[in-house]
Amino acid sequence: MSVSEEEIAFARDLFSGLGPLTTRKMMGGLCLYCDGVIFALLYSDGSLWLKGAGAMQARMQSEGWPRWAYQRAGGKPVAMPYWRLPDSALDDPDEAVELARNSLKYLS
Repeated sequence: MSVSEEEIAFARDLFSGLGPLTTRKMMGGLCLYCDGVIFALLYSDGSLWLKGAGAMQARMQSEGWPRWAYQRAGGKPVAMPYWRLPDSALDDPDEAVELARNSLKYLS
């Protein structure tokens, strides 16, 4: 399953306040970039995940954001450096952009 054009348009619109964005489809999902730095993923189920590092990662963990993890073939879980964007940010582009800017500070 891949992301739909409507989901891509939603994600681009949600983060449009960051400035020019680029995207790249990968493994059924979509990577979102700002100034060449990947900061978010749009997963094939339509969920948005923000990349965390530094103090932003600590904030995501302390606020209980769900972390993206998958199960390896051998049964060992692997946690990725992405946390699910809170529902409140999905309804508020200003909040989504603020969170993305905070993430980008530690990714650049």
